[in-house]
Amino acid sequence: HVQLVESGGGLVLPGGSLRLSCSASGSAFAPNDMGWYRQAPGKQRELVAIAANDGTTNYADSVKGRFIISRDGAKNTVYLQMNSLNTEDTAVYYCYTRTPALDVYWGQGTQVTVSS
Repeated sequence: HVQLVESGGGLVLPGGSLRLSCSASGSAFAPNDMGWYRQAPGKQRELVAIAANDGTTNYADSVKGRFIISRDGAKNTVYLQMNSLNTEDTAVYYCYTRTPALDVYWGQGTQVTVSS
């Protein structure tokens, strides 16, 4: 069983920054993709950023140039540095991972609120 534990959410002023972290653990766990999705109230869950094992990254257009995803392979940890936050970034952020066998796992979610 794979467990994802997120941290780093909170309340921030518009224009501010936050850094999310997600650590994955589990027996013989070897992730392929790791990344982040988010879900705002009344909206569907959407991709924020994904980092693959080969180093490639993919970002939602709405966060390009503001958010940076990175991974620490040795620790099975993924980070999301979020800069220039605005109110539209307010959402619950979910860590995501997919194994080479295409099994998908989700974290419990961490709230990010951007408000003055």
